[in-house]
Amino acid sequence: MLQFLFRRLTRDSRRGAELFAAVAAEARRPHWFIEGEVPDTLDGRFAMLATITALVIVRLERSGEAGDAASVALTERFIEAMETDHREMGIGDPKLGRTVRKLVGSLARRVDLWRTAAAGEIPWHDAVRTSVYKGEAAAEALDHSARELQSLWAKLERSEIGALGDGRLS
Repeated sequence: MLQFLFRRLTRDSRRGAELFAAVAAEARRPHWFIEGEVPDTLDGRFAMLATITALVIVRLERSGEAGDAASVALTERFIEAMETDHREMGIGDPKLGRTVRKLVGSLARRVDLWRTAAAGEIPWHDAVRTSVYKGEAAAEALDHSARELQSLWAKLERSEIGALGDGRLS
C-alpha cells in the first residue's frame, strides 16, 4: 500500500544476505572473544555484530547510490536477524517491537560513532572502547580490537562496492 513511499526498501530476504552473512562471520571470529576479551555473551556478541555492521555501513555510505542500496539491504537483514533471534529466545510480539527498535537504535548510534572515527574526528581507540566494550577494557584487549578493526576498515576502504555487496569484506 505505501510501497510508493519506500521504493528502496525490500522484503526480499536474499537482498543483502551475502553481505550480512560475511559481516556475521567476521563478528563471530574467535579472536574478538579471546585476544580482544569481548565477553562471549549475548551483549558481547551483539556488540561485535553491531560494530562490524556499522563499519560496513559507513563504508557503503561513501559509494553513492549503489552503496546506499547495499546499506539499506544490510540494515534490513540486520533487523530481520534481530527479530528472528529474539523470537527464538522466546520474546513475544508485545515486547519484540520495542526490543528490536532498541537494538536498531544501538546500531544507529554505532554508525554515527564510526562516521566520526573514520573521519578522524575522534581517536580510534575511543570509538572501539565505546562501541565494543561500553567503557572499560584491558589495555591489551583494547589494542587488539582497535588494531583488528582498523585493519578491517582499511580492507573495506580498498574494496569495490560490488565485492562488498557480494559479501567479500576484503
